[in-house]
Amino acid sequence: MSEQNKSIVIDENAEWKKSVGWDKLTPDERVELMEREGIFDIDAGDDPPTYELLPDQIDYEHKKLSSKFKSWVANWAAQIGINGFIKKGMFSIKEVKGIENWQKLTTGAIITCNHFSPTDSFIMQKISKRIKKKKLFRIIREGNYTNPPVLKFFMRNCDVLPLSSNMQTMRKLLRAVDNILKRGDDILIYPEESLWPNYRKPKPLKDGAFKFATKNNVPVLPIFITMEDSEFYNKKTKTAQPILAHTVHILEPIYPNAELSRAENVEYMKNKNYDMWVKVYEDFYGKKLEYTTIKKDK
Repeated sequence: MSEQNKSIVIDENAEWKKSVGWDKLTPDERVELMEREGIFDIDAGDDPPTYELLPDQIDYEHKKLSSKFKSWVANWAAQIGINGFIKKGMFSIKEVKGIENWQKLTTGAIITCNHFSPTDSFIMQKISKRIKKKKLFRIIREGNYTNPPVLKFFMRNCDVLPLSSNMQTMRKLLRAVDNILKRGDDILIYPEESLWPNYRKPKPLKDGAFKFATKNNVPVLPIFITMEDSEFYNKKTKTAQPILAHTVHILEPIYPNAELSRAENVEYMKNKNYDMWVKVYEDFYGKKLEYTTIKKDK
């Protein structure tokens, strides 16, 4: 990004974070606080400053030869890296259930997944390659593209679709989403819109993913990843924490209802997606989903 084009996007949650002493809290303490307060759409980590993404700074559909080449290199190298992470025990895929639900899709689709770690995108990429669909694009936050915290080359070239605070760039993104889905590729969206480290419960969902699906008349494929301690330990951590084993639950696709309006379809698909995630959570962990949120009088 050209330095002269950088414009910092103000964090709308800055005042609230300051009021609760955000900087002094650990990620686990932040999660406890946000669940208790019923705030589910703020990352538990410290996101780097977000800079405005301008239209000429992104080639969403890889129309340029240079973009195609960088995408190919990034995805090739990412697969090698993912295999290396698995061998080193940095994360583990124990089982993939319902893979036939993804395989039977004949159109592009919106893939939804719970967001609990930066590695969950690696898990999704690994599975998508196994299914041999055309491509899996990922919606990411603006700052992860304009000011990526790590692995800058991969964050900008592994088939990512960054959001933007710039309206012209957002219009460009929306056109790209339409075209990607029309040609049969899939788009991964984290509808919770927040990352809470190793948080096992499904969080309430936002509308965005379901608006894309409804507008383009494509299915939503809900995926929920559960986790459990494995018998292996990560010796690189100070406390020798057990490596988490992940089970990927690929659920039945949700199709738009032709008898409903767009707004009604968004609610219908969102609620059904959430209910399906809750069922997986309760069945896998053997307990009823409950939040610690304190109900307050209006």
